[in-house]
Amino acid sequence: MPTSTVENYLKAILVHSSDKDAVVATGTLAEALGVTPGTITTMVKSMAARGLLEHQPREGVRLTAEGRAVALAVVRKHRLIETFLVQVLKMDWKEVHEEAEALEHALSDRVLLRIDAILGHPTSDPHGDPIPSPKAPALDRGKGATLATCEVQRPLRVERILDQSPPFLEFIQRTGLKPGARVRVRERDHTSGIVRCELKEGEATLGLPEAAKIDVRPL
Repeated sequence: MPTSTVENYLKAILVHSSDKDAVVATGTLAEALGVTPGTITTMVKSMAARGLLEHQPREGVRLTAEGRAVALAVVRKHRLIETFLVQVLKMDWKEVHEEAEALEHALSDRVLLRIDAILGHPTSDPHGDPIPSPKAPALDRGKGATLATCEVQRPLRVERILDQSPPFLEFIQRTGLKPGARVRVRERDHTSGIVRCELKEGEATLGLPEAAKIDVRPL
């Protein structure tokens, strides 16, 4: 069985891949995992020898079918655990990422199946990230529309929060722009860099960089 370190590498490659055939630069991987380029090189060579990824010197790495299957299973565990911690244990959504990082490597498939059933087989986690299905595993990349690019004055639904750092999640909590919220962009001023939004409970004003981190879908 893959070690927790190997699982973390595979998950990071998957999350940073634009599609299943994408090559992820080793520099991007090093930054995501917080390790040195030398450590990355040693690790990816070992994983390539095990058939989990393809290593292309000076270009990056690509998951094999086996490596992708392992990565998707880890992502599924992580997002189901986050959902369980928020919905059942009532933990703050700003705190569950680190807990899920630890638990995803220890949870058995039997326990995961029970958690999935208790939750009613959710398709997304509290941050709006899609939960891969065991029957048709895939990582939905979304349509790419955000509050920074969507059509103005059109009714929208918040789908996903792309920045899950505690400060940004605290900002989302304050503004009410959580996944599931209905919102309409009233004004987008590129000169000032301001986006003004209308919600059911009131209004929210945010900068374009923040707006770009909130995926939305037309109603």
